[in-house]
Amino acid sequence: MPLHKHWQDLSRATVGSAPNQYGVYELGDADGAVLEVGWGILSDELKDALAYGSGEQVRWDTAQTKAEAKERAAEHRERAGL
Repeated sequence: MPLHKHWQDLSRATVGSAPNQYGVYELGDADGAVLEVGWGILSDELKDALAYGSGEQVRWDTAQTKAEAKERAAEHRERAGL
């Protein structure tokens, strides 16, 4: 099950708007297929994804704790077959 958020272009502007808190994120290709599911401090993780060209689109959801972000990412990976 994907995150219930709309895809955004993985760009400097999008990454700049990412919160500096824990969360889970999905990176997708141009067609919206999920390529990667990750977790961590969103602003840091998405800066790395942009720098390494890990996808063309991104969507994320914040979490209250590190443990929650890690657990939700694992669930999303399993559902996505990653």
